[in-house]
Amino acid sequence: MPSTIKVEIKRQANPDAPAVTEKFEIPHRPGMNITSLLGEIALNPVDITGKATTPVTYDSNCLEEICGSCAMLINGKARMACSALVDKLMGSDMAQPITLAPLSKFPVVRDLAVDRSVLFENLKKVKAWVPIDGTYDLGAGPRQFPQVQEQRYPLSNCISCCCCMEVCPQFNDVTNFVGAATIAQAKLFNMDPSGAVLSEDRLRALAGDGGIQECGFAQNCVQACPKELPLTEAISDMGRDVFIQQVKDIFTR
Repeated sequence: MPSTIKVEIKRQANPDAPAVTEKFEIPHRPGMNITSLLGEIALNPVDITGKATTPVTYDSNCLEEICGSCAMLINGKARMACSALVDKLMGSDMAQPITLAPLSKFPVVRDLAVDRSVLFENLKKVKAWVPIDGTYDLGAGPRQFPQVQEQRYPLSNCISCCCCMEVCPQFNDVTNFVGAATIAQAKLFNMDPSGAVLSEDRLRALAGDGGIQECGFAQNCVQACPKELPLTEAISDMGRDVFIQQVKDIFTR
């Protein structure tokens, strides 16, 4: 096993500052992940030349691939820092430097931290929630068939990491595509007995600017999703439902 880990990090002091690459060499320990590597840098923020620098800024919370906040580009791929193991990233000769960079399709806040609020704006656009007033007891909710529960459960595992949006060739400023995560959440709530009351609103939102018609079905999203959500299936199903809703709207005007 190597005695040290070489890591190259793309850094940016603020949104308007130029990007620079800093190189570090960190003592190796078995079983390290990227978040523990960044923690080692924070304990001793000195680059490979011995120059003092600052701890690297990045988002994290749960450290067990549940919150989705620590997504970044690791060796050029959108991944979760908490589940990316250093020993698997260093190559077969265990000498390859590890490269870290912020997600490229979101505004940089500082270093590896980016502003992913576009996802939450898109979720609001499709009303990705169950519209129930929680100020008083409504009693037991409607029952769901086990078959429906099995379909909904994988979609409920979305952690809002935005990896699917990062790798999507259609997610950009030109198309304003809402992305696979938003479409999958629209399907999740349309299948909910209580959430279905807003199903037509969701389908009309997905028929609008940046909606489901922008998807090129590259299928990068399903490959990048750390929770293995059935994203392409959700996009296909919602594309059908959006078309049916548009036909209904034509004949009910």
